[in-house]
Amino acid sequence: MSDNKNNALTVLGLGDMGSALTRSWLAAGYTVTVWNRSSRRAPEGAVVAATVADAVTANTLVVVCLLDDASVRATLDGVDLTGRDIVNLTTSTPAEARALAEWITARGGGFLDGGIMAVPSMIGAPDSGAYVFYSGSAQLHETHAETLAVPAGVNYVGTDAGFAALYDIALLSAMWGMFAGAAHAFALIGGEDISPIEFAPLMVAYQQAMAGYAYGTAAQLASGDYTKGVESNLAMMATTNDTLRRTALEQGVSPELLEPFMKLMERRVAEGGGNESTTGVVDLLRG
Repeated sequence: MSDNKNNALTVLGLGDMGSALTRSWLAAGYTVTVWNRSSRRAPEGAVVAATVADAVTANTLVVVCLLDDASVRATLDGVDLTGRDIVNLTTSTPAEARALAEWITARGGGFLDGGIMAVPSMIGAPDSGAYVFYSGSAQLHETHAETLAVPAGVNYVGTDAGFAALYDIALLSAMWGMFAGAAHAFALIGGEDISPIEFAPLMVAYQQAMAGYAYGTAAQLASGDYTKGVESNLAMMATTNDTLRRTALEQGVSPELLEPFMKLMERRVAEGGGNESTTGVVDLLRG
C-alpha cells in the first residue's frame, strides 16, 4: 500500500465522478474521509467531515474532484494546506492548472494535477481501460502512485502542472471531431430506408481503419516534411469537399459540422500546400 497514514485519504466533491473514486478506494480497503458542498449522500463506509477544514486536516492526501477551477479555489480558500498533498482531478485548462499549482504551493501544500480519461462507470472496473493523466510534483506522484492506481490506470506526463490538462483536453478535442463526423453521417442517412443500427458497425470499422492516420501526421510534424509518405494529397482531398457539400444539400442536411475543416483544407491548398497531407492544417490552426 501507499505510505498514507492508515491507508487513508480525503476526497472533496461527491458528484458522480467523486463518488465513483471514493467507492473504488473504499472497496480496496482505504479509509476515505469525504466532504461535499451539498447534502448528497456519501458512499457507504466513508467518513463524512463536517467542514472542508476538517476533511483536509484528516489526511495528508487530499483528492479534489469538483465542478471547475473556481470551485476548487473557493473550496480551499482559507483552509490550512500546510503539509497536505493536493491531487486535483477537476477538469481545467493547462493555464488554470499551472496557476492552481502556484496557489497551492504558496499555501504550503504539494500539488499534482490530473485529467481523468474515463466516465464514472469505468472507475474501479477491471479492464475498463480507464486511466488518469497526472502532472506536477514528481515526488508527490511517486509517494502516492499506488493509491492513485486504485481507481484507474496512471499515466504521469511530467513536472509541468499543466500537462495533464493539456493531454486531457487535446484527446477530448479529437473525440469531439469524431463525434461531429458521426453526427453528420447519421444525419445523411436519416431520411432514407437505412437502419442506423446496421450502419453503426460500418462507421466504427471505418473510423478505426482511419485512426492510424494520426501516426503519419505525427511523423510529418516531427520531420517538418508534410509531403513525405502522402498517398492522397490535400489538393485531391479538397476537390471532394464539393461532393460532400452537394450530398448534404441533397439529403437536407446542414454541412456546418464539416465546413470549418473543409475551409481550412481549401485555404491551405490556395497557399500552396496542395502536395501536402492535411498536416498543414495544424499550422493554420496555430496561426
